[in-house]
Amino acid sequence: MGKIGVALGLTILLFPALVSADCADLGRYTNWYLEGAHTVIFYNGDIPLARVEIPYCEITPLSKILLLNSYVCDSDQIVVDGVACSIITVKVLY
Repeated sequence: MGKIGVALGLTILLFPALVSADCADLGRYTNWYLEGAHTVIFYNGDIPLARVEIPYCEITPLSKILLLNSYVCDSDQIVVDGVACSIITVKVLY
């Protein structure tokens, strides 16, 4: 029972971390701010909604960002200046 109990305990403890991904409803964003070269913070007015990391696309303060879905999660795509880009992480800020 000892080894099985430990294995079961670790599985229960680690399982949510393995399958959970942050998601955010960005459908109500009104503006965004570029933080670094590949991180965008989406706002609704003055309220930050989410921090989104998009490492494989070039983003500038004048870029045009288009959401493919209003509800975005890790591994979803977003369009930056007409190019589909993969989101690596979404961190909810509200």
